Amino acid sequence: MSSVALSTSHPRPLGLSASAIGLPVYLLVAVYTIGACVAILSTGATQAFAFGSYLVVWPAAFFVVFPAIYALLLALRIVHRLETRRGRRLALRKALAARHVQQFATGVGLLLAMMVFQGAFTSLKTALPLWQGGFPYDVAQADIDRALHFGVDPWRYLYAIGADPWVRAFAEWNYNQGWFIVCYATLFFMAVSASTGAVRTRYLVSYMITWAIVGNLLAGLFLSAGPAFYGFVTGDAARFGEQLAFLAASGDGAHSATKVQDYLWHFYSSGQSGLGSGISAFPSMHVGLVTLNALFIAEFSRRWGLLAFAYVALVLASSVYLAWHYAIDGYVAIAVTVVVYVAVKKVFLRAS
Repeated sequence: MSSVALSTSHPRPLGLSASAIGLPVYLLVAVYTIGACVAILSTGATQAFAFGSYLVVWPAAFFVVFPAIYALLLALRIVHRLETRRGRRLALRKALAARHVQQFATGVGLLLAMMVFQGAFTSLKTALPLWQGGFPYDVAQADIDRALHFGVDPWRYLYAIGADPWVRAFAEWNYNQGWFIVCYATLFFMAVSASTGAVRTRYLVSYMITWAIVGNLLAGLFLSAGPAFYGFVTGDAARFGEQLAFLAASGDGAHSATKVQDYLWHFYSSGQSGLGSGISAFPSMHVGLVTLNALFIAEFSRRWGLLAFAYVALVLASSVYLAWHYAIDGYVAIAVTVVVYVAVKKVFLRAS
């Protein structure tokens, strides 16, 4: 993300000053979090609360690791682009200018708010099966998936060309590790960089609305567990049995899809909550979030935008390949995310 050429010429959304530009985000976080807590407390599903699980991992990532990488990349960029000592001093002075420091500080506050938001999201997601009494829509969604793909479950197309241990290992690493690096590095950059100040609030508002609609509202209305858990929730272990057997052959590695799926099922079956807990397949937040990132990246760079959309295709295929999702989960996530992106952009443009 550091090499994307971002422009600062965009009009500032809502006419807010740099110091106050986070107010709409804080308001949405407050409303969403209070609503989530009220819903959970009023239904007695208090075991779904997952705020505490973010208190260690989130600060470590966003207030230690990412800032260190960001500072290193900034220093390397200055050294690489400027040959003279005087030029480097001027560039460093510019990077540490009051406006940039203010943007960074405001971004850190917004990232803290995002930690609260993600805790509320995970809590709601964990509560969904408790409210629904299980996962009622897996059979219907799997049948729709098969019908749309000419009478064949789409994972079989992928395995016809990619049932290889090396493909599996790459898909597992990217889905269980690479995706988080890409998506949360993007979130960090959009929050703290002075280059993104003109679109930061719009991005964060779109980010939260996408999570809420795709990951909570639609997930709750059409709750399904996905192919990995199809046998558990329907009693039909044969339909995806061959696929799950292939995935189980990766063993107990750190990035094993089977290991992560066992981790989530443990939380569900034991009635507990934890970091990233909660099971819902339809629609796919993995696909929705990379779609949102691609739409914003394309605003600034056509080349990087094309690469970002290629990554969307990779994540969509991987979600099916690794038995996390039916293909329709990704299709719907893309469509809904595009609608959210366009609608929020129109609102901000009218208000500017």
